[in-house]
Parts: sequence; C-alpha cells; structure tokens
Amino acid sequence: MKPKRTVIGLVERGGKARMVHVQHATKAVVRDVLVRNADRNSTLYTDQSKLCTVTGEEYASHKTTNHSAGEYVRYEDGAAIHSDTIENVFSVVKRGMVGVYQHCGEAHLHRYLAEFDFRYSRRTALKVTDIERRDQLLAMVQGKRLIYRRINEIGLA
Repeated sequence: MKPKRTVIGLVERGGKARMVHVQHATKAVVRDVLVRNADRNSTLYTDQSKLCTVTGEEYASHKTTNHSAGEYVRYEDGAAIHSDTIENVFSVVKRGMVGVYQHCGEAHLHRYLAEFDFRYSRRTALKVTDIERRDQLLAMVQGKRLIYRRINEIGLA
C-alpha cells in the first residue's frame, strides 16, 4: 500500500481552493496554514477535529459537524453547516491522482496540488472562460525557463 501524504485543504464556498502539503498535521501547522490563507472575518466550517478547535476561536465564527455521530450537515439560522465543499475538492484530487497521474512523488506533490488549486479556482462555475484561464496560466510562466541539464552532467554519458 502506498504511504499517504498529509494535505491541508481550504476552500471558499463558491470561490477558490488552496491545498498545502505538510509533513504532519498538528494544531500549530493547521493554525499557520489557516492564518496565512483565511481572513479572520471568515466563518470556518469543519468537522470536530481537535486540530481546529482553538484556532477557530480566532475567527469570526467556527461551525462544526459531528461526523462520528453521523452528523454531516445541519442547519442553523437557515444556513447549512457542513464540510462537503472541501470533501468534494479532495474527491476531485483523488480521482485525478488515481486516474490521470497514477504516481506522484512527495517531492512534486505541491506542484500537483497547485494545478488542482488552479483548476478549481478557475472553474466554469465561477464564470471563468477558457480564454481567461489560458491567459492566466500563460501569465504565470512569463519570465520562467525550463532548462534541461546535459546528459553527461547527470552521469548518464
């Protein structure tokens, strides 16, 4: 069985996604990822993971569902409390890793995650056109060069 990698995922409902590969998910690591990527005026929606409990207090609101008790969605003041949005993002990543890429070394995982972030954050549901997506992608490669080392430099000649 392949070893699993730890990925912390954040997604804005109706908006963008951000995934970060970490060695170990601890309270401190999760907090660091959250404070770097989520506005403190946000409402966090999570399961009851102990990794988010204290950090959730630093945000405008922190709503949880209790998956261990079979609660996956609940309604509070007419709003749906769930973590399905990030679970859907991870589902797409897992399908892509199994069906398209089939292998991803840990050293390159951050690149694959960045690609899935790009795709999700510029999806058609956000009214991003193919032309806009192309232009945004090409703008990111401007000034960067991919240089291959000569074969004899890597010891194959």
